[in-house]
Amino acid sequence: MSVYQPPTQDMQWLLAAVVQAPAALQQLQAFAEVDEDLMAQVLEESGKFVGEAIAPLNRQGDEVGAQWKDGSVTMPPGFKDAYAAFWHAGWPALAADVEDGGQGLPSVLAAMLYEMLSAANHAWTMAPGLLHGAYECLKHHGSEALQKRYLEKIATGEWLATMCLTEAHAGSDLGLARTKAVPQADGSYRVSGTKIFISGGEHDLSDNIVHLVLARLPDAPPGPKGLSLFLVPKYYEDGSRSAAYCDRIEEKMGLHGSPTCVMRFEDATGWIVGEPGRGLNAMFVMMNAARLHVALQGIGLLEAAWQTADTYSRERRQMRAPGRGRSAAEADLIAEHPAMRRILDTQRAWIDGGRVLAYRTAVELDMGKHHADTARREAAQRWCSFVTPVIKAAFTQQAFYGGSECLQVLGGHGYVREWGIEQIVRDARVAMIYEGTNEIQAIDLLVRKVLADAGTSFGNWLDGLVAELDLAVPSHPRVLQRVEALRSVTRQLCEAGQRDATLAYWVADDFLRVVAIVLLDWAWAQIGVRAPALARWTQPMQAMERWIAPELRTRIAVIESALAGVPA
Repeated sequence: MSVYQPPTQDMQWLLAAVVQAPAALQQLQAFAEVDEDLMAQVLEESGKFVGEAIAPLNRQGDEVGAQWKDGSVTMPPGFKDAYAAFWHAGWPALAADVEDGGQGLPSVLAAMLYEMLSAANHAWTMAPGLLHGAYECLKHHGSEALQKRYLEKIATGEWLATMCLTEAHAGSDLGLARTKAVPQADGSYRVSGTKIFISGGEHDLSDNIVHLVLARLPDAPPGPKGLSLFLVPKYYEDGSRSAAYCDRIEEKMGLHGSPTCVMRFEDATGWIVGEPGRGLNAMFVMMNAARLHVALQGIGLLEAAWQTADTYSRERRQMRAPGRGRSAAEADLIAEHPAMRRILDTQRAWIDGGRVLAYRTAVELDMGKHHADTARREAAQRWCSFVTPVIKAAFTQQAFYGGSECLQVLGGHGYVREWGIEQIVRDARVAMIYEGTNEIQAIDLLVRKVLADAGTSFGNWLDGLVAELDLAVPSHPRVLQRVEALRSVTRQLCEAGQRDATLAYWVADDFLRVVAIVLLDWAWAQIGVRAPALARWTQPMQAMERWIAPELRTRIAVIESALAGVPA
């Protein structure tokens, strides 16, 4: 069985040389002392922890799974000890503020940590995966009393958290939620209702679990504007247990080591987070933070699948590769066969280009939060607004379909459990669904962000991408041509959308894919300027041009076909 090894050297090179994160972040007062050496040290040590403590638990976590009995959940062997080591070492607190028990480091370091954790053991990582979002939610919207009681425990990871949104009759349409919250004389609320698909709703990893629950006040209007957010802990300060019960855990395609719970609240005492009727505003702080991490889940899982396929391809001998002489020592390794090389190089292109985009997005989150210049903060927010839905959708899709391609490299050995790659494919599938399905990401991008102002903000953002290209570099004019093709089809959609309000919904997925390919192409333009002339970088760069970029024309043709059907 192949076990994931964190590729910290590649990650650090992309972070420092391509994204140039250390130099950018040191411009911010909050990170003036965070230099490249410190970031490299944190990344290297976190990689060691992930490789030694978390990755070896992946297979057993899948085979044993989380176990439910009489309302309690026992996690797979080794999970509890690994989590204790994780939070005691301070890893959950990397990006939390120092005054809250955190380390005050840049968001990108926490993002890179979770990329490695997801690649090593996606199921285990589901438990701490919502900590950052819960911390930001409570930090921005929680009362002083709630922050005093819960913020540091969440920041450090001593207590874990959940996000309780979905109900059986209401999936993505949160406005249909029926869970009720009744105010009490002491300022608390009694929360009642049932939530489904709650990751980590019950487990034995931490002494307490903090549930953030969307519910409706008695006089609330129907729809999403009637929802408020409430904090309901598993245990109260006096040690008593709340009326929050885990009725069962789901039997799933993957993520067997992560308990996906049905949670029932029976007049459970809780407290409001933020203002009445603005629960979604508070919750979206969690969701937006989580979407970058989900994109990195996709990148990490694809890396894990690629590592397995690459290792196998360099060990498995078959017939002589076309074009290779019989005397070549490695001519019969399947790594030398064009069909296998195309798969491996193409997925490598998605992984490395994806890292550039995700790391840049994490840096922009800190720019938007800490930069002194208003215009720079707005530019950062614009980047995150357009790029986050794209990378969430594109890289979770690539994790599943690209992971399946990597499985193909192993042939029959990929389909059986021996090499472990079938687990990666199963585990990856859910990332296309949660934190907003990929279809919702596409609609969010095109309908709510691009068409909302007739493409003006999107066009300005594209101008910024172009400004970062050195057009003297031979490959960059091709990137510019693809940016202009995207700009053109965007203009057509803005015009036609005024005549057919349904058009954007038909082609949103295609539009997001076009943006993803343009961004990936742009990322490889940045890599190509700085990468050494080694096969490690030249082969995926060629795959980007030969096997990925041509899809742009196909997707634009699909959109143009739909445009042709819109009445003049």
